[in-house]
Amino acid sequence: MKNWILAIALSAFAAPVAAAYDYVAGYESWSVYKDTIDGEPVCYAVTRATDKAPKSAEHGDVVFFVSYFRSSSMPQASLRVAYDLREDLKATAAVGGSSWSLYSVRNEAFANTDDETAIANALRRGSELKIEAMSQRNTNVAYHFSLSGSSNAIDKAKSLCS
Repeated sequence: MKNWILAIALSAFAAPVAAAYDYVAGYESWSVYKDTIDGEPVCYAVTRATDKAPKSAEHGDVVFFVSYFRSSSMPQASLRVAYDLREDLKATAAVGGSSWSLYSVRNEAFANTDDETAIANALRRGSELKIEAMSQRNTNVAYHFSLSGSSNAIDKAKSLCS
């Protein structure tokens, strides 16, 4: 399934994660949720930012997803924020010494299809995810996410939608 389809599907959820999906399990800093979109089960490993910069900005809810659709065994990594991102500038995700470009669609940033598996594997092994992006108002933003529990959460989300 194309990432832009996920962008449209997820952008429809304006409510916090807990209200939008069925809670399945929690693993330290990560949670697993399940939903149905157009009759297809979708499973999410989810974590919220532990640090947001700049401190003076109103960030709102900042959530990172690793999503699985039953029709695809590939993970889909994405960031959702409470404001619009600059679509003409790439965001960057980094775990350890590896980094990837993300493209933005409104208030979300998505990994390129070719990077999805590498990102999910890095999330399983790493200790922290860092994402930098540019808001529509030209504010450089940076987020840190704990990866404690990520391996179990990602594996659970994948198994639920396999």
